[in-house]
Amino acid sequence: MSLAIRIHRHGGPEALTLDNVKVGAPGKGQVLLEQRAIGVNFIDVYHRTGLYPVTLPTTIGLEAAARVEAVGEGVVDWQPGDRVAYAGGPLGAYAQRRLMPAERLVRLPDEIDDRAAASMMLQGMTVQYLVRQTYRVSPGETVLWHAAAGGVGLIACQWLRALGATVIGTVGSDEKAALAKAHGCTHTINYRRENFVERVRELTDGLGVPVVYDSVGRDTFEGSLDCLQRRGLLVSFGNASGAVPPFSLGVLAQKGSLFVTRPNLAGYTAARDDLLQCAGELFEQVRAGTVRVATHHAYPLAEAAHAHRDLEARKTTGSIVLLP
Repeated sequence: MSLAIRIHRHGGPEALTLDNVKVGAPGKGQVLLEQRAIGVNFIDVYHRTGLYPVTLPTTIGLEAAARVEAVGEGVVDWQPGDRVAYAGGPLGAYAQRRLMPAERLVRLPDEIDDRAAASMMLQGMTVQYLVRQTYRVSPGETVLWHAAAGGVGLIACQWLRALGATVIGTVGSDEKAALAKAHGCTHTINYRRENFVERVRELTDGLGVPVVYDSVGRDTFEGSLDCLQRRGLLVSFGNASGAVPPFSLGVLAQKGSLFVTRPNLAGYTAARDDLLQCAGELFEQVRAGTVRVATHHAYPLAEAAHAHRDLEARKTTGSIVLLP
């Protein structure tokens, strides 16, 4: 048996329940994991609320650091005691023990502890595909990053600084502005006091930026388009404020032949080779000290609802983990 946080209905944080669930022996191609630290991400909120529908009841969560407890038939790359991590699915991370497909695991370097790994896998690999694949940021470029003091944002600010880019980041408080700047954000915009479109135009001498990374969604979508230079790219990779409503493609032509994409980590790591490349580049950045990951908030597994309330209220900065 294993304690797990499950949802039996979609709803608010109160929909998260602590259940005892049966975990069987690993089947062919599977690994039984003893979870050590579990990442909390906004996509977990989307699954809980039903924005991203899931079959109920289910254990939510997509990211954790763990140790291998047992392996199933045909598994040759892993053995009991191995330290591993994963991000991106299948669902089921909010649990003490769980089964995982062996091919979705990556080996944790000795230098990276469990909490750091659970804090960085989904967020760090997200940054990798966003800045090295979706739009390959070059030295000297200026980018706009919404929610620069969030978990993904803090990793992105560090990585982009190392690439030689100028980062304009939006934040919701002076404290978050200071945190983002400490992690490499060049200019911060407090969206509660400033019009971020006007400030971006000021900071770029009216030109705008070639790329906007937007995980906020509904509240920032139109403004993000207005921050782009001609033929610029809006990378919409989240919906923290709600889903972007339907819009006319003609708007993109009117605003300067713009591009919009809606990528996700699963699409960039579906093949094992792509997963290993993405995680490997993240580990290289951490080993080199380019990216430093700190767990700013840790909650017992049983307090997952508390973690979700704080995340949705934007009371958190950086990464959040649950401890089984």
